[in-house]
Amino acid sequence: MTEASPLAARLGLARAAILHVDDLGMCHAGNQAFLALAARGLVTCGSVMVPCPWFGEIAEAGAADPMLDLGIHLTLTSEWRHYRWGPISTRSRASGLIDDDGYLWRDVASLRRHLVPEAAEAELRAQVGRALAAGLRPTHLDAHMAAAMLPELLGCHIALAREHGLVPVLPRRIGFAPEPAAYARAVAALEAAGLPLPDGIRGTLAVPAEETQAGYHRMIGTLPPGVTHLALHCAMPGDIEAIAPDHAGWRLREHALLEQGAIAAWCREAGVATLGYRAIQPFWPPALNAGRGETSADGPARSSSPRLAGPAGA
Repeated sequence: MTEASPLAARLGLARAAILHVDDLGMCHAGNQAFLALAARGLVTCGSVMVPCPWFGEIAEAGAADPMLDLGIHLTLTSEWRHYRWGPISTRSRASGLIDDDGYLWRDVASLRRHLVPEAAEAELRAQVGRALAAGLRPTHLDAHMAAAMLPELLGCHIALAREHGLVPVLPRRIGFAPEPAAYARAVAALEAAGLPLPDGIRGTLAVPAEETQAGYHRMIGTLPPGVTHLALHCAMPGDIEAIAPDHAGWRLREHALLEQGAIAAWCREAGVATLGYRAIQPFWPPALNAGRGETSADGPARSSSPRLAGPAGA
């Protein structure tokens, strides 16, 4: 992989950030935070966890508003202590997807120890199918806790993108791929096919309250050249405090910074453009139609032209 950013060059941008809210559908507080922020242009996109209890709420909102830039957060784990969910494709323990309590495994290591790739693929396909059946018009796929980046599942992840014309969120530089060598080979194959990918990824800062503002300001100000995916996990006050008491504080503080317009202002201050995956999605079909070789990340052509979101507003 080269250091130059093919995606930034296509967009005509030096530095850009994708202000992406993960874990939509997990809880009401997260859904409401995203919808309010997106309405004001303070975040650009997000992704939906189909198996989760509040999927119906975010799916209804997405189906009603074609301007919402939503993806599917491929979900094979259920990490919280008392707030859990299971697969939507099966209730069989033979699938390898279900723990002793009847839910998805809490962590990726446990999932991998019990993995039945065919069953996991069936689950991922069921999640995409349910999202489409609910009326969502997704632009991208990403992986909750990086589970769908496991080498046993990465081919399925990319194949789903191909089949449905979605951008797989597979940044060129990443520090948490479950198996870095296999991940690097997959990304190199996509790049060789001329398919532009985000350059890097940063995310929610799990820092004490007194360090929050300075930490986010520094993160935005030091974004490298290219396109960086910012994986945010903001939530309004409400159910998040009971669901994830150890995580609620920094999710709430992140929401406060976004709601106040601070992160948008810091992006403008640093000359960082903001965009969502709807602006990237149309770049894929032309590369595929140019006959640049076989890849597992191809997808059907779309007629829309790329649109950049303006700088995050207030």
